[in-house]
Amino acid sequence: QVQLVESGGGLVQAGGSLRLSCAASGRTFSSYAMGWFRQAPGKERKFVAAISWSGGSTYYADSVKGRFTISRDNAKNTVYLQMNSLKPEDTAVYYCAKAPHGWGAVVDITTSGTYDYWGQGTQVTVSS
Repeated sequence: QVQLVESGGGLVQAGGSLRLSCAASGRTFSSYAMGWFRQAPGKERKFVAAISWSGGSTYYADSVKGRFTISRDNAKNTVYLQMNSLKPEDTAVYYCAKAPHGWGAVVDITTSGTYDYWGQGTQVTVSS
């Protein structure tokens, strides 16, 4: 069983920054890819970013590329999402998720159904 707990969300003005953290339980955290997704009110959950088991590979949604950075610290069982130059359209509940494998094809890692464990989410609100 894996538990994921997100933190770091909050209210920020447009142009500001936030860093989300996702702490994972379990000794095999370092074996699996991790992803971040977000869901705005009334909209579907969408892919944001993913990172491979080693941190050597990352992938981003076009909407956040160049502004967000995903990273991980396997010694701390934690994955991060650094969000810079935030925009009002980034407002959403952000979820971290664990993949059942170390990495995969783009169609695989960007699909929410691929992931087998999810956190409870953390709210990010960007004011204009």
